[in-house]
Amino acid sequence: MLLALDVGNTNTVLGLYDLDAVKGPVLVADWRVSTHRTQTADEYGVLFVNLFNLHGLATDKVKDIIISSVVPPVESTLSQVCQDYFKIKPLFVEPGIKTGMPVLVDNPAELGADRLVNAIAAYEKFGGPAIVVDFGTATTFDVISAKGEYLGGVITPGLGISADALFSRAARLGRVDIKRPAKVIGTTTVAHLQSGLYYGYIGLVDGILERMIEEMGAGNETAPKVIATGGLAGLIAEDSRYIETIDEMLTLDGLRIVFERNRSLDAGKPLRPRKHLAR
Repeated sequence: MLLALDVGNTNTVLGLYDLDAVKGPVLVADWRVSTHRTQTADEYGVLFVNLFNLHGLATDKVKDIIISSVVPPVESTLSQVCQDYFKIKPLFVEPGIKTGMPVLVDNPAELGADRLVNAIAAYEKFGGPAIVVDFGTATTFDVISAKGEYLGGVITPGLGISADALFSRAARLGRVDIKRPAKVIGTTTVAHLQSGLYYGYIGLVDGILERMIEEMGAGNETAPKVIATGGLAGLIAEDSRYIETIDEMLTLDGLRIVFERNRSLDAGKPLRPRKHLAR
């Protein structure tokens, strides 16, 4: 089995794939946990093992691991977890890895690993041209051409960050649950806040998508497909004029696809027993 880890600034998502299923790769289980920069390898290791045990899964069934990360301080910790608890050398999505997607930006090394695997999965599953909107700590927009090229994108503050900024700077405004209000014109302070956060963010998302689609449409007959992923994708997509598809497992599927394109590399090979030095 393949264990895929997507390490974000707020959450780390894990997906366990059976690559040898009769009808093709199957996502057996998935989990979402908090990303902690100061957590030790043993703390992560115990957490991962407990997640497996709670679902009746054995860690020794994992034969390969692939990781995408936008949190460099956690990468060495997770690499140690893979070696100590799974006895596997993980494959990181980083410059030099085979992706099968040309990246047509000024500095490809700057592109976040999660955004690249999202683009790869979107093109593989839905074709191109396409736009992926990932609602995470930041909301990212990634554009893929009809030929399967990564063209560029946009980064905006996520909805959670926007709400936190409002609550921290306005002394008389308390925190509210971010959800779709019954109507735009609120009659309480809570409703005012919810309407502003919800419909204001939809306006941001649709405004960017409208301009992207217009820019991509020059000389193209096919309108781009718009795919949403991330924790708040379902909430925002409900009233978006442009989001067509929600795919909560897009990033994990992208990691699986990238792994399959790199099977010939050393990733996932069992580690050789390490020599222990006498103390």
